[in-house]
Amino acid sequence: MNLLVVSTPVGSLGSGRGGGVERTLASLVSGLLARGHRITVLAGSGSQLPGGCEQAQLWTACGDDQPSWQHLNRDTPVQLPADSLLANLWQRALEAQDQFDVLLNLGYDWLPLWLTPLSQTPLAHLVSMGSVSTAMDRVIARISASHPGHLAFHSASQASDFELSQPPFLLGNGFDLERYPLSLQPRNQLGWAGRVAPEKGLEDAAAAAAQLGLPLVVMGLVEDREYAARVEASVPAGTLIWRGFLEATDLQAELGHCRALLNTPKWNEAFGNVVVEAFACGVPVATYARGGPGELVHEGVNGALAVPDDVQELVAACRRALAVDRAACRRWAEQHCSLAGFAQRVEIWLGGLL
Repeated sequence: MNLLVVSTPVGSLGSGRGGGVERTLASLVSGLLARGHRITVLAGSGSQLPGGCEQAQLWTACGDDQPSWQHLNRDTPVQLPADSLLANLWQRALEAQDQFDVLLNLGYDWLPLWLTPLSQTPLAHLVSMGSVSTAMDRVIARISASHPGHLAFHSASQASDFELSQPPFLLGNGFDLERYPLSLQPRNQLGWAGRVAPEKGLEDAAAAAAQLGLPLVVMGLVEDREYAARVEASVPAGTLIWRGFLEATDLQAELGHCRALLNTPKWNEAFGNVVVEAFACGVPVATYARGGPGELVHEGVNGALAVPDDVQELVAACRRALAVDRAACRRWAEQHCSLAGFAQRVEIWLGGLL
């Protein structure tokens, strides 16, 4: 297949503002390239192709970043900036659609979903979030009714948020596990990774780490500085070690140094890329039993589960996770989240649209 992959319009590739979508794009593109497909990536200006995607072609478009739906109220109307990157991306995609077999949208946005029946080339959507917007819920339900095969999801928990006309196509995710070194001798510290914003629940992980008497290494773009300052002020000095946004290689090294990863989403996380990345490094995960991470973590196998939003439960889950065999975590990732397996699932899904 000859595919055009359209990235998220909330930031350029490599900036970290795209969150999990950037990781997903890297895995999807590199995996499909390895299976012989031709890939063009369309993203915001200033973007850089991630490692493993060098054989893809990169197109860019200018414009103002799109506001992320997860930072808006549920009933906020659909918005487009005056010079919209989202609109410019999709104008370029539609102008070039006859060059491709499939257009694949990775952005969680109303416009490309609405365009689905108007595109002459099949327009597919890998939905990257759960339900956060009434407008998005309705357009996903509409496309599910008219073009059900054009939608795919990461997890059953995520897909259950939406009104779908048929059972969802679940892709999970995949990673180039050869890039993740197994670490069997961690430092005496815990880890937390993600965008530093209220919906990620860093305050719960900080409180748990303080109770456990272990430092917490925080890896991720500080999206909300006031929130980050409040979290740091809520725990004893030295509890939090800020590492900021890390490129893939640096993130893998930092993850491997951790005895366990704390994962504390306050919403229905679609998948939980960093959970699998931790497993790949041999790091067990203590997470709330919610959303995609709640499906990925299996008690006593690769980590431990806690009642959502209960810090004391999280502390207890972390103690259990610390006893999990690190080599078993790596084996689980290899069995369930390989790059080749993910690419094959994407190939089957998109091939069905031709």
